[in-house]
Amino acid sequence: MSRVAADRRPIIGITTYVEPVGWAAWQPMPAALLPYTYVEVVNAAGGQAVLLPPDGADAGLLAALDGLVLAGGPDVGPEQYGEAAGPLTDSRPARDAGELALARGALAAELPVLGVCRGMQLLVVAYGGRLHQHLPDVVGHEGHRPAPGVYGEHPVRFAPDSRIAGIMAGDRSVNTYHHQGIADTGGLTATAWADDGVIEAVEDPGREFVLGVQWHPETAGDPRPFAALTAAAAAARVR
Repeated sequence: MSRVAADRRPIIGITTYVEPVGWAAWQPMPAALLPYTYVEVVNAAGGQAVLLPPDGADAGLLAALDGLVLAGGPDVGPEQYGEAAGPLTDSRPARDAGELALARGALAAELPVLGVCRGMQLLVVAYGGRLHQHLPDVVGHEGHRPAPGVYGEHPVRFAPDSRIAGIMAGDRSVNTYHHQGIADTGGLTATAWADDGVIEAVEDPGREFVLGVQWHPETAGDPRPFAALTAAAAAARVR
């Protein structure tokens, strides 16, 4: 039996942005923040959301979690996969360091992990992979980030019998907002692709639940990837 009551909601940690933000009467100041849609879809999926700012500490807090969401956000710094930054790369080194420690700690502890957009890219880096720093240089168009603050939509093809194919249950399009992409999946397996060949999902078939999606299901109000994570977290907790 788990260290906690089996009938409580699984505790799902979600990584956060750290950005200068102003609100009410206050001038912009550094803040740990996250779009509330992440909390809503985790709650809708039956989980209890806990926000995780990058604090420079080790991954010891993972003992209090049942699952981990690596959220979206700015670019993953290319120094994390041995490259120099290109002119359009916009990274947050402190966030990279904190989240990579969490990701690697979660994998070592065999926690279920879901990566969303940047989170998928960070998961790939944790598995020894590499990124394209600016997708338009590779695919020749801006369709994956059509305009600042505007989500696009494109078709997607899923690998038969993959976890993500089962989760998406026949859907054939996803929303999109990113300018980096996967160049090398490292130890992960690509299981979904856009029609221009960009990798849209990765999995580790050797683990109970390690999944990354390049799109933003939380923005689309789609709890299904989060429900799959929460179900895996609940199952792991009672084993």
